[in-house]
Amino acid sequence: MNAMDLALDEARAAAARGEVPVGAVVLGPDGAVLARDGNRTEELCDASAHAELLALRAAARLVGSPRLVGCDLVVSLEPCAMCAAAIAAFRIRRVVFGAYDPKGGGVEHGCRVFAAPGSLHRPEVVGGVRESEAAALLQAFFRDLRTAQS
Repeated sequence: MNAMDLALDEARAAAARGEVPVGAVVLGPDGAVLARDGNRTEELCDASAHAELLALRAAARLVGSPRLVGCDLVVSLEPCAMCAAAIAAFRIRRVVFGAYDPKGGGVEHGCRVFAAPGSLHRPEVVGGVRESEAAALLQAFFRDLRTAQS
């Protein structure tokens, strides 16, 4: 199973918990999975409990360093500005994401954190990996949420 499979599995698990379906996986320099998680903002009553931050924090604890040099982050949705700033602070080597987020993204959209002159670090970015599958999870989640609210 590849890392995007794992990220999408985490996204599906997040949706099953009533969370926005976003999943993230941190890979070590050797490609081994260091950490993985899905959104938990509702569960933890924490607006910062995005999949990326949870996985990055867990990986940093595992390796015993606040920096994840040489590590990659695979996430089902383009990271928001908060997560992109954290990715830079953790010194992630490469970010691979699925669906683009024109409204809330902070990498290819919005404030484009890594392109800002003051960015602490500029990782390699690969977007659109299994984009339609990742987008379909989000669309189904929000469609079902709107149906339940009407």
